[in-house]
Amino acid sequence: MKAFMVEKYGDAAGMRVTAVVRDRDRTPYRSDVLLREFTEAEWDRLLEVVADRSGHIAALLDRDMPPQLAEDAAAVGVELLPGIGDLEPECGCEAWDHCPHTAALCYQLGRLLDEDPYLLLLMRGRGERELLDELQVRSAARAAPHLPQAAEDASPPAPEGVPAREAFAAPGPPPLPAPPPAVAAPGRPPALAGGTDPAEGLDVAALEFLAADAAVRAQRLLAEALSPGHASSPIPAALTVWQDTVRLTAAGPPAPIAARLAAGCGRDRADLARAVRAWEHGGAAALSVLEEEWVPDAAALARARVQLAAAWEEDEQAPELRAVGNRWTVVGADLQVRYGRDGRWWPYRKERGRWWPAGPAGHDPAAALAMPGAGG
Repeated sequence: MKAFMVEKYGDAAGMRVTAVVRDRDRTPYRSDVLLREFTEAEWDRLLEVVADRSGHIAALLDRDMPPQLAEDAAAVGVELLPGIGDLEPECGCEAWDHCPHTAALCYQLGRLLDEDPYLLLLMRGRGERELLDELQVRSAARAAPHLPQAAEDASPPAPEGVPAREAFAAPGPPPLPAPPPAVAAPGRPPALAGGTDPAEGLDVAALEFLAADAAVRAQRLLAEALSPGHASSPIPAALTVWQDTVRLTAAGPPAPIAARLAAGCGRDRADLARAVRAWEHGGAAALSVLEEEWVPDAAALARARVQLAAAWEEDEQAPELRAVGNRWTVVGADLQVRYGRDGRWWPYRKERGRWWPAGPAGHDPAAALAMPGAGG
């Protein structure tokens, strides 16, 4: 059987289902069955039945035909399902009644009706979208009496905002206030020690240290905010837990607090000491140079070699350097310079078998190697 089609037939109130059915000898026959459409009165009664029961609506939305719907429709005089004699046959084999071809078409039609209930409703005269729209209107009409009614004398709410004419006519925003004055020194945090014992687990000395550190940072941040060009400077990245541990340790906390920081950082004391020295020479950037080894790309490597070639005068004896990644080590000496991602050079000196930061960064590798901390 080839795919069938559903169409309205003639001027009569009915729908035609058509398919090409092949006989046993493969001879094709056009077969049709005709089904009467519901009248407007029948549709009105059927839709009232569906709208009265939320279960019927939910089932149809789920593309299911509720079994009780046919019984409820029959109770108001609407025979939803086709009965005997409702399907009028026509076939190219010229049989006067149902033949094997129209019987096969009816069988196939029944199978499809089980899969899609809207096909039956379409054959009765209403498509899916039309049916659901009508049900929505009837459901809303039923719900309206149960909704809270606004007072008859209530005035409509005033529109939000102001008319555009008033907005454009208004003066501009007031000028910004003057920036706050610079603070010469950090404020002194309050002393927390008193006559009352602290709560269990509260380290008063550590809390006082953190308050003093916050005052120092606030003073520094204000000074940076008041400096020229601050508005266009990039926002620094937030510190990691390890970076903040190094920063706090570099601030010189009391010995018990320093011991707590060392115990909780997950590194050995030598690592923390080297990290603190790096932080003292250049903050987070210096700490990154200490811990990160990277290979400069061709452009960065070319810039580094140009700086190294120009670092010593013609009459000076340039040291022999061995390069590994971004690190140039003086052959035969415990000295090293590291090339940072920002193009600066950082001096290092070997102490107790490990490389330690020896000073702040500079753009001249020779000057970096000549620093007192690097030169011994």
